[in-house]
Amino acid sequence: MKPKTNGLRGRPDFLLLVLTLLLVGFGLIMVFSASSNTAAISKSNNFDALYFTKRQLEFAVLGTFSMFVVMNIPYTAFKKGFIVYFFPVLIMLILVPFIGKNLNGARSWFGIGSLGIQPTEFAKLGLVLYLGSLIAKKGEKFRDFKRGLIPVFLIIAVICGLIMMQPDLGACIVIAGASLIVIVAGGANLKQLFLSSIIIGSIVAALVSISMLHDPDSWTYRINRFTAFMDPTSDMQNTTYHLSRSLEALGHGGITGAGFGHSIQKLDYMPYPYSDFIFSVIGEEFGFIGSLLFLLFYLFFIWRGMIVALRCPDTYGTIVGVGIVGLIAVQAIVNIGGVTGAMPLTGVTLPFISHGGSSLIVCLLGMGILLSISREYNRPEKTSARPRTNTK
Repeated sequence: MKPKTNGLRGRPDFLLLVLTLLLVGFGLIMVFSASSNTAAISKSNNFDALYFTKRQLEFAVLGTFSMFVVMNIPYTAFKKGFIVYFFPVLIMLILVPFIGKNLNGARSWFGIGSLGIQPTEFAKLGLVLYLGSLIAKKGEKFRDFKRGLIPVFLIIAVICGLIMMQPDLGACIVIAGASLIVIVAGGANLKQLFLSSIIIGSIVAALVSISMLHDPDSWTYRINRFTAFMDPTSDMQNTTYHLSRSLEALGHGGITGAGFGHSIQKLDYMPYPYSDFIFSVIGEEFGFIGSLLFLLFYLFFIWRGMIVALRCPDTYGTIVGVGIVGLIAVQAIVNIGGVTGAMPLTGVTLPFISHGGSSLIVCLLGMGILLSISREYNRPEKTSARPRTNTK
């Protein structure tokens, strides 16, 4: 089904817009709580308790402005115009392993003064736009294995391969999960998809095995870190240190929490409390009840975004909308699952909440596209004027 073409644009989904701004606002509050104490005693942060909060506020303002701009661009413009966004991101992904800034053993950043750009975050949205355009263009041909799934899998493999050169396993997991959602939403043959997943999994396992033979020591540490969630107390001074601190924070929060600003683990015990482990701070300060309310709010936000995507009157908008919501949902699941010990800890941020300029801006750009989609199904019908009839 094609979108209406009466030239009028509807209003954006007000509820989704409000939910987005509330999440950003709560994120700013939690970044302040999680970072103010350590920033105040850090020379590198100019002994400024608001150092990270002010940076996050700058990102939030820039991201919100970008969201409003994109919201006023017809989403159909991205069907062909995605290349303007995707091509520069692809170039940055190619360059960052060689000239990027090395941070925590990975070259994932381009340093620009005191700021940084993480191409991987922009690649997530770029891939959703690319796959949405490709799948919508193929139409029924997408159900054909050779002309449908294989080209899509090749694109995903190239992006994941470039990201693993940094390396960034967490981002690859998020991209793979979000891409799977896009593929299903595009109407792929599920039997073909299942068999393809088994084949791809076998190939990845074989490549990892070969790599392990060449560098066993490095892979031993990585595997121990990846499997730390199965026994968080096994090596609390090394491989399970991050997770054990996170679980201590959640345990200290109990049912009602220690109170806003009263987290103990954020005081230079738990690494990156304002970024990867910000949900642990939420759990410690607001307890089980507060964490549950936050998760319910997050679920409501995801549900509303999915409703907006499914109401879109054409295939491309639905695929892209579902992909954007799926990207946010998968990343949230990976982050929260990791810091609670429910799944391996991979070091990804919590969308809209964690400190991080690239992540926040990309999330808000995605919401701008989703709000543009909502303007399509809210488009007013063009009615023709009817002459008055004489009832006398």
